Amino acid sequence: MIEGLQLWTQAIVGFMRPKIIFDVLWATQLGIIVGMLPGLTATMGVALMTTLTFKMETSNAVLILVCMYVGAIYGGSRSAILLNIPGTPANAATAVDGYPLARQGRAGRAIGIATTGSFIGSFIGMAMLSLFTPIIGNFALSFKSFEFTWLAIFGIVICGNLTAPKDPLKGWIAGFLGLFVAMIGMEGIHAYIRFSFGSVAVSGGIALLPAMVGAFGFAELITIMKFPKMEVVKTKIERVVPRVRDVLKYWKTIIRSGIVGTFIGAVPGVGEDIAAWVSYDMAKRSSKDGHKFGTGVEEGLIAAETGNNACVAGAMIPVLSLAIPGSAPAAVLLAAMFIHGVRPGPLIMLEFPEFVFQVGAMVLLASAAMLILGLSLVKLLVKVLLVPREKLMPIVFTLCVVGAFAIQARVFDVGVMIVFGIIGYYMREMDYPVAPLVLGIILGDILDKNLRRALILSDGAILPFFTRPICAVIAAITILTIVSKMRWFQLATGAAVRGVKSLFSRDKTGAGRK
Repeated sequence: MIEGLQLWTQAIVGFMRPKIIFDVLWATQLGIIVGMLPGLTATMGVALMTTLTFKMETSNAVLILVCMYVGAIYGGSRSAILLNIPGTPANAATAVDGYPLARQGRAGRAIGIATTGSFIGSFIGMAMLSLFTPIIGNFALSFKSFEFTWLAIFGIVICGNLTAPKDPLKGWIAGFLGLFVAMIGMEGIHAYIRFSFGSVAVSGGIALLPAMVGAFGFAELITIMKFPKMEVVKTKIERVVPRVRDVLKYWKTIIRSGIVGTFIGAVPGVGEDIAAWVSYDMAKRSSKDGHKFGTGVEEGLIAAETGNNACVAGAMIPVLSLAIPGSAPAAVLLAAMFIHGVRPGPLIMLEFPEFVFQVGAMVLLASAAMLILGLSLVKLLVKVLLVPREKLMPIVFTLCVVGAFAIQARVFDVGVMIVFGIIGYYMREMDYPVAPLVLGIILGDILDKNLRRALILSDGAILPFFTRPICAVIAAITILTIVSKMRWFQLATGAAVRGVKSLFSRDKTGAGRK
């Protein structure tokens, strides 16, 4: 604990340089703008920023991406409050009470409450990130090739299950499609070329960054062009900085939402939107004014914003310790870490032990910048919502093309970006989640190498995949996750529950007669 605190302090001191502070401010500000423009999600912002940070030093590049992530999740509250349209899916719960507050002429107060809640939520998440990641990482050091194989499969299954709750099969299909894409090109053990169909360009494999930019950036661009123009609420922005007593009276809600948001973020594949809704629902159930939620209650607003911003740091816990993202933006951040030479996962506490505490310091700096910028530039930033989308989209498209081309200077990668953009667009149209696709591309190489390495170690026997203790636990959770979503299992479980209830009610009736 003491050693961890020292590493975290050293990381903070190491970032205290004028250039880095400047990078924190502009990256967080850009993230706020990306988040507050409906359609430009946090996932898209991190994906596009990854292409611009490719040549930077690793720690500086990841810092900028973390600032973009934190700023975008917070920035979506602006459009949720003023437009009743969440800038990102994470801010859907924010609009429930934020927009009514704006309609009542209290837009400035709503923005101030949201900003304060976002900062406190990020701080709680940061503390738990720095505390739990080393613990999980040290436990994960016992993982071998057998466990890594199951971990990759588990990541795909759980991510697909939670990003497509209506039909998990679609999430699993998207994830295993990503695994197939990762198999294209030269494999990593014997350098054998697979699925290239004689193409020299394809034999080099599908690069992660162009595929990621296409699936998140270009696909998002195509999608949002269908939306009509939005109108901003015409209200005067009054006092923004909230009084301390106005925030402290909700201290129970803030602490509960921060803890809940962090733990939900740590569950792979759930994301900030679920964290916001769960935090909002718990606040509604425990509040004496719960019946008024939805009419402009500050407690509901601060619960939602605390929960979704705490989830940002929470989503980084499985990213760093297990190389499994807790949300869609975290999946892109995971890919960016691999691109910049950092290998998150069970070996991170051996290879990059100080990096975990650096990420905690990055979240703290981004949160501080978010608080300062969020409270000081409100009236100026509201005007950003008036920028015509027709002028913004060509800039986004140019960034997508330049980002895909700049990595290896191959026109083929631009084609990959466009193809994956079209695939991502149609996946959205058919309710297939895109996050498992990108996660599959990330985990494909890990699954491929470790599966074959494990089979070599066991002389082709598959029994060790089920008899090793950690393997058995992960395999059981994975299989149970799949079976629990099958129709026959749900029907059987429902019938069993109804039978038990009827049995207990019959016993009570008989006891009453006696």
